Amino acid sequence: MDVKDKVIVVTGGASGIGAAMARRFKSAGAKAIVVADLQVDLLEVVASDVGGLAVQCNVAEERDVQRLVSRGEQELGPIDVFCSNAGIARLGEEDAPNDEWQLNWDVHVMAHVYAVRAVAPKMAERGSGYLIHTASAAGLLSHIQSATYSVSKHAAVAFAEWVSIKYRDKGV
Repeated sequence: MDVKDKVIVVTGGASGIGAAMARRFKSAGAKAIVVADLQVDLLEVVASDVGGLAVQCNVAEERDVQRLVSRGEQELGPIDVFCSNAGIARLGEEDAPNDEWQLNWDVHVMAHVYAVRAVAPKMAERGSGYLIHTASAAGLLSHIQSATYSVSKHAAVAFAEWVSIKYRDKGV
């Protein structure tokens, strides 16, 4: 994928894989980068490093993802690449409390759903766009020490496959 002249959003962009993605996109010539995360201090550092827009966002809340997309589009133009990368490492077995299961589900699955709802139809209308879903190896294999993490990552991979089937003939 050539990112030159593309507007890119990276969730979970304040550290780790997300920060590395933002910096790599910048070095590859991206037009603009929206760096989104909950960690405000780190978020602002990475956004400054890439000359991008820092947006605090809780990807587990659909209204936050909608606000992220709206702000990015208003300030930078149509989003060409949405990297749904935010994640958490909260381990738990089958007896983990329901709120731990729900948190893993919301961050690792629903965040991707919210991103697709917010950008895929617009990308399809334009006939181009990229959706990148970070899922980790736990989405293909199993993380033996965590059911909550592994199961939600498997679901993220399944959703990405479904999205690919739905949108691939529409340029996304």
